[in-house]
This record gives sequence, C-alpha cells and structure tokens, in this order.
Amino acid sequence: MTRATKGNHAARAAEFIANAERTQWHDQALWFVRAKRDKAARSVPEWERLRELASQIKLHTLARLPEYLEQFEEQATRKGARVHWARDAEDHNRIVLQILQDNRVQRMVKSKSMLTEECHLNPYLQGHGIEVVDTDLGERIVQLLDKPPSHIVLPAIHIKKEEVGELFHRVLGTQQGATDPKYLAEAARAHLRDKFMKADAGITGVNFAVAETGGLVVCTNEGNADLGISLPSLHIACLGIEKLIPRARDLAVFLRLLSRSATGQPITAYTSHFHGPRPGGQLHIVLVDNGRSRIRQNPLFRESLKCIRCGACLNTCPVYRRSGGYSYQNTIPGPIGSVLGPLRDPKFNYSLPYACSLCGSCTEVCPVKVPLHHQLFTWRGEIVRDRLLPWQKRLAMKVAGVVLGRNWLYRLSGKLARWVLPFLPRLLIYNRLNAWGKHRELPVFPKHSFRESYEKKHGRKQQG
Repeated sequence: MTRATKGNHAARAAEFIANAERTQWHDQALWFVRAKRDKAARSVPEWERLRELASQIKLHTLARLPEYLEQFEEQATRKGARVHWARDAEDHNRIVLQILQDNRVQRMVKSKSMLTEECHLNPYLQGHGIEVVDTDLGERIVQLLDKPPSHIVLPAIHIKKEEVGELFHRVLGTQQGATDPKYLAEAARAHLRDKFMKADAGITGVNFAVAETGGLVVCTNEGNADLGISLPSLHIACLGIEKLIPRARDLAVFLRLLSRSATGQPITAYTSHFHGPRPGGQLHIVLVDNGRSRIRQNPLFRESLKCIRCGACLNTCPVYRRSGGYSYQNTIPGPIGSVLGPLRDPKFNYSLPYACSLCGSCTEVCPVKVPLHHQLFTWRGEIVRDRLLPWQKRLAMKVAGVVLGRNWLYRLSGKLARWVLPFLPRLLIYNRLNAWGKHRELPVFPKHSFRESYEKKHGRKQQG
C-alpha cells in the first residue's frame, strides 16, 4: 500500500465497512453515548452559557498564551515541580527518557494520554529497555493487541467483548470463551495491580493546567492516574501547551462541560488536583509545543486549539461512527482530527476534510464551540488551492462547475439524466471504476423536473 493510499480515508474506511455487523454496533454504541450527552446537557439550564464562556476563556488564553505559560512555570516551580519545555515530539521523548534514566527507572505505568500517543512515547521508551504499561482498561486492551487507540475517550470501542475474552485468555490466562465484562474487568484489575506495585515511575496526561496556581488537573473514571503516581515517588506529567487555563475558578466551567460532553456523566469519577510533588517525591512537568504555536498563528484554524479532547464530535459524527477511528490514520480521529491532521501533514491527510458530510453536528455538540464543520469546509478550499486533491476529483469538480454555472446546461443535463440513466444497465453505473457508487445508490429520478412541475401547477415559468 502506497503512502497516498494509506492517507486516503475512503480506502482505509473500506476495510472497516467490510464488516457490516461491526459497523452497525460501532455506530449504535457511539450514538448511545451521544444520546447520553444530550440528556446530560438538557439537565443544565445554563448549558449554552457555559459553552460560550468556555469558548471565550480559551480564546483569551490563546491570545495571551506566552504570558500564561510563564506564569504557570513560575507557580509550578515555586511549588517544587520541575518544568521542562519540549519544542516537538522528539524533544518530549528525549526529556522523558532522560528523567527516567536519571532515576534508574526500569518499569513505569502510564494513564491515558493522547499527547504521549501523539509523540509515540511508548515505542520510544520500550526501544530503550523501559517497560511501559498503559493502565486505562481500554488503553491496556489495545496495547496488548499492539494497536493504537481508535477513540480519544473510548480507546477500545471498536473491539467486541468476545475479542477481549480471547485476548485475555491468550495473554492473562483467563478462562477460554469467557465474555462476562465483570469477570474480564476483574482479571485486568489483578493484572494491573501487579504492574502498579512494581512500577518505578508514573506518567499521566493532563486535562487542565492552571496558570494562576501552577496546578494540574487529571480526570479519569478508573482512578488509574491516582494509583499510578501515588505508589512510585516519580510523577511525570505531559501536556500540550493548549491545555492551559488562566484561573482556578475557570475549572468550574470546564469540569461541568467535559464529562457531560464525553460520556454523559455529571462529572468524572476521579478529578485529581496536583500542586507540586508529594513529600520526598518528584514532579516533572513537560510542556509540549509540537506544532501548536504554528497553529496558534494561523487565523483560519487557531480555534482548533480550544479543543478539550472530550470526544463529543466523534460520537456524533455519522462518518466516524461508520468508518472507525483507524480510517483516519492519525492519533486524533473524527472531525477534530480531520482539522488537526492536515495542519501537521496536508499532503498525507488531504482526504480527511472530505470525510465529512458538513452536517454541522460536530459544531453543535462541541463544548467549547470549535467551528468544526466550517473549518473542514475551509480546509477543502486550501487543499484544492494547493493542488493536493487527486486529478480525478479536480477534473470532476471542474466539470461540475461548468454545468452548475450555466443554467441551460444544467437544465439539459437534468433532462438527459432523467431520460437516459434509468435505462442504463446497472453494471455501467456501479462498477469498480466508479468509486462513488460503492456505497451509494442514485435516487429514483422523477418524471418531471421541479421547473416543469412548477410551470404545470402555476401556469407560468419559474424565474431564473
């Protein structure tokens, strides 16, 4: 498979869609989460005001980001933490490795962190002889399968319980054929407890970093982050610079939005606050840019940095729900990933803005009002301008532009379509040469156009 094919969303999605049963339950499972989100949002009368407030706080923070980063470093250092600055993923991985080597760490546990996935930290550390164990249950499942997460909040949503049972039987020695979720979860808990007890260090992601206090906030539902950094004396917190918020009081806005948007819960089971290292321990904070400053300077896509990684846009997206996370070939899939992916590599990710129906549902559910479908539409123009779209699609769009730009030609094309297409053999329309027809059906053509029906009904021609 060529690099261009790998970067083609439609080609990758075809692998997922081939399993119709999986596609259906994947779609239904995510829509169930979306429905829970709607119910949770309706329970908060001031929901839209919270969304607007969160958006404004994020925009304000981005406008003054250098100032707030310096304030955060000053406050965190005052509380005993050590702050490191990473220009890119390579810097981040090197810094983390150096901290671990300085402390002679051989085994470490990690709570779910999309930033470390973005930087490919796990294989980097494993290549240097350090055991890395993801402790979120979904993350551990995909790690044992040697796969990345397919969703930023529900990393193993694409895997059936029967497949988990087979995996745990092979790796953890559970009963063959066992599929009971409670039994499998208990087996995973026993397996992970041993890893927690033997760990020399814990790494966490960060949901929010507060400039005013130098504090970190980590939200989990399993308590794995708390356990992972409570037993070892070394805690490394890795966060992208866009996770900053100005004041502690701003947390109230985001915490009310985050879990309701992500899973429909009033609040995450564990919302943990860290202000400096524990007595006798170490807290290292790695602030990572990795292209974020460049995005901040881009007026077209700056607002994508408001994202708080709740996953609501994935849960509602009709394309993501039916094509799976791996079809996006990026750490962050779905609508927000289709904006961020081309910002990192537009040539490889040229197809992602087209993996969108422009229905606007992603924008509607985003808790911080990222204008996702507007940004995806903007990206289409950028991709065409930079000639990244395959020549076949460029040619098709030119032909469509000619037809739609000429009234007489548009009307003639409609007549020919109504007269000719219904009588053509199906094979001429639906074949391997017509990629559009693989998963689509042409609608039944009416006998008369709208114009003809209007003239017949009203006895006069429609204007235009």
